[in-house]
Amino acid sequence: MNTIGVLTSGGDAPGMNAAIRAAVRTAIYKNMKIYGIERGYDGLIKGDIKEMNVSSVSDIIQRGGTILRTARSEEFLTTEGINKAVDVLIKYGIEGLVVLGGDGSLRGGAELAKRGIKVMGIPCTIDNDLAYSDFTIGFDTAVNTVLSAMGNIRDTSTSHDRCTVVEVMGRNCGDIALYAGLAGGAEFILVPEVETDLNLLCRKLVEGIRRGKMHSIIVRAEGVKISSVELADFVQRSTGFETKVVVLGYTQRGGSPSARDRVLASKMGNRAVELLLKDSESRAIGLKGSDIIDMDLTEALGMERKWDQEILDLADILSI
Repeated sequence: MNTIGVLTSGGDAPGMNAAIRAAVRTAIYKNMKIYGIERGYDGLIKGDIKEMNVSSVSDIIQRGGTILRTARSEEFLTTEGINKAVDVLIKYGIEGLVVLGGDGSLRGGAELAKRGIKVMGIPCTIDNDLAYSDFTIGFDTAVNTVLSAMGNIRDTSTSHDRCTVVEVMGRNCGDIALYAGLAGGAEFILVPEVETDLNLLCRKLVEGIRRGKMHSIIVRAEGVKISSVELADFVQRSTGFETKVVVLGYTQRGGSPSARDRVLASKMGNRAVELLLKDSESRAIGLKGSDIIDMDLTEALGMERKWDQEILDLADILSI
């Protein structure tokens, strides 16, 4: 394989640039031509493509976001759109494609694979919701961003003797809330995977107040059914404890990637190109334990995600 492409799709995640850098420089080191496809599948359909060189990825490993930019494409969801994308790849002589993104982005890559394009999927999403990989690129940075914010929130919550509901991202996956809640010493963590007993939550907060606790933090994942405002109102009415809401929003998707995400992205970007060089069938790159793994792309996307209840139980024990 002599010519490959790389694109980023869906929501941006810290570490995408590190993965782009690894893919581009590995390809050039192996004497391959590599094209950067701008704005994801939308840019692919429109032919928004440029050849990359070593300088194209200089000084980007520490940057958040994606230099290739990203966009969602309604047209790519259609058979006609996918066929257009394949035609553009053939036009540029692109034999293999490195796709950086989450579940939807990798599923788009699987559609191209069905049409004969070799696709290597790299899991880039702060949600950490891809079952085949222990962790995704961007997740560690997002958790650390939440932790930093929780530290600031705790300072003001203590000053005002109040409870704060901190809403974090993750769609229908509660991993950001789970890991940030445990690491940040939250009094309670709400995730979409587990139904929450709000009365138990309030009793726990009241018991803390009786012991002299001056503040409490509740971390709520955005996929939980009860809204943050409704939760805060319920807590305040039930406990008499002043309760505020802080929605962290897109701050979790930006910022310089952590060392862990940079290393993970570099390893995965390198593995993707090495597999294309070997003319491998389409694969999903992932992490299992400390090992970078790859497996059949369609099989990886069909795996069912497992919830780690032990971490939530540990957080509950340590937050008494």
